[in-house]
Amino acid sequence: MTIREFLSDRLGKITGQLCCTVAAALFLLATGTSSGVIVLLLLFLLLIFITTQAAEYLKCHRRLSELNALMQGLDQKYLFFECAPPPRTVYEQKLFELMRCSGRAMIGAVSDAQASMQEYREYIESWVHEIKTPITAARLTCRHMDSDNRRKFSAELAQIEAHVERVLYYARAESPERDCIIRQTDLADIVSQAVGNHRTLLIQNHMKVETGDLDFTVYTDRKWAVFLLGQLLQNASRYRKIPSPQEDESPNTPEETEAVSSSIRLAAMPCGRRIQLTVSDNGIGIPSHELSRVFDRGFTGSNGRLRGGSTGMGLYLCRRLATLLEIDLQISSEEQKGTSLTLTFPARHTAETLHNCKTNPY
Repeated sequence: MTIREFLSDRLGKITGQLCCTVAAALFLLATGTSSGVIVLLLLFLLLIFITTQAAEYLKCHRRLSELNALMQGLDQKYLFFECAPPPRTVYEQKLFELMRCSGRAMIGAVSDAQASMQEYREYIESWVHEIKTPITAARLTCRHMDSDNRRKFSAELAQIEAHVERVLYYARAESPERDCIIRQTDLADIVSQAVGNHRTLLIQNHMKVETGDLDFTVYTDRKWAVFLLGQLLQNASRYRKIPSPQEDESPNTPEETEAVSSSIRLAAMPCGRRIQLTVSDNGIGIPSHELSRVFDRGFTGSNGRLRGGSTGMGLYLCRRLATLLEIDLQISSEEQKGTSLTLTFPARHTAETLHNCKTNPY
């Protein structure tokens, strides 16, 4: 609290005291009291006024500083009135009692909401594991179909599995300390597993995968990093270029032309003590005015509406998981030339700190 704020808060009281003082001085002057005596009396009253107001200001300032320091030191700010020092005046006591009742009601509501969310996350995780059984059964059943129907059915099952996996990691992101384990991992193994998990999708979409130097060690959660890369591979496949037959002047079919033209490249390089992995494709790209929103929840963009089937959750979840893993995720794109995403993995000391925070959140 500044002196100006203090005086502004007490402006009415100060004005009333000033009016009473002036009235008293005029009364004394009317009764024949010497003007010198009145001036001395006014100076004395002014000295008392300044002293008392200064003492009151210092008292309020110290009290507010104490409460502010307490608030800054709390992780859960809503516990402020439970931890606040005892009130010093009757007015403050009544005010604290009202605020404490309000805080307890809010804590109860927060606790109920957290319990409800926890139950919901557990149900979602249970549902994901349960739904995998009929998906596996359907995949086994489609083996007995003819090749054309099997290919189409397998593609639809792959889409279902991708959505189910996305739901699972969305739920896990709410409580990363339960599932996230930061450890030293080979980047090449992460990339290999991510590509292997989506091999069918990449083949069906005629995507050519190229890899550069991946002989690096990174500090991350392997399972989460594989899922994150998988989302980027799915996006590259969805938003690949699809030449029309009219644009294809060669004797090859459009599928053959697409097999040559659609590609995705994964390459890494050191960046100080950190490692940068770049995932780039030569797809349809993203309009420049949409780049700032691609990580927003539910944003599908013009490409999503054009191709259909987009949920706007893929890149949002990638950014969320990358933030939890302390991975810096950046995107650049140019229409009709492709998109490039750069993942900068944390250095060892940063990863160790992150691991301690995840395993010991309190």
